[in-house]
Amino acid sequence: MPAQSNVVPLRSPGPNIVNGKVSPPARQKNADRRSREHLTPEEVEKLMKAAGATGRHGHRDATLLLIAYRHGLRVSELVALRWDQIDLKQGLLHVNRLKNGVPSTHPIRGPELRALRRLQKAYEGPYVFSTERKGPMTTSTVRKLIARAGEQAKLPFPVHPHMLRHACGYKLANEGHDTRALQHYLGHKNIQHTVRYTELAPERFKNFWRD
Repeated sequence: MPAQSNVVPLRSPGPNIVNGKVSPPARQKNADRRSREHLTPEEVEKLMKAAGATGRHGHRDATLLLIAYRHGLRVSELVALRWDQIDLKQGLLHVNRLKNGVPSTHPIRGPELRALRRLQKAYEGPYVFSTERKGPMTTSTVRKLIARAGEQAKLPFPVHPHMLRHACGYKLANEGHDTRALQHYLGHKNIQHTVRYTELAPERFKNFWRD
């Protein structure tokens, strides 16, 4: 009679079941998916170009990315943006910040004004970024279109909407703008949330070596 083996055969890991319910797989850490959480200005340009060349809503989607980037908007602030917050004659945008953020009024520059005027003619309704049914776009739709644009732009990592807000912060910090002004522009209640952009700005060290 052959001797019994004490080796327990390996099993492939199954779903995590608790109280008879299957829980979703563990969320992968951002650091494991991408090396950084912001986009460079060149990457933002590629993203907007890819969005603008896709589907019948290309101009709307490219304008959405432009406004999100230029004004550091969260995705929830982006889909809630209404035309009554924008003064195209004066070139002003009133930003209503969420998450207890501080509201502010931003200037709107030429490329934004031209894109918004064209968008207003094409889409009716109170929301700046609306669907064909004149309702606001959903945050889920925005996340999907940005992820798709990132793939089409052949960016080397997955892209999500908040990376545009970070891109705004890092670009303005790299240009040497005052930290307090940057805090108000991004609507941070706590300046510590703004300091992370200035801490990583390479311009701080440009005069350290003079070869």
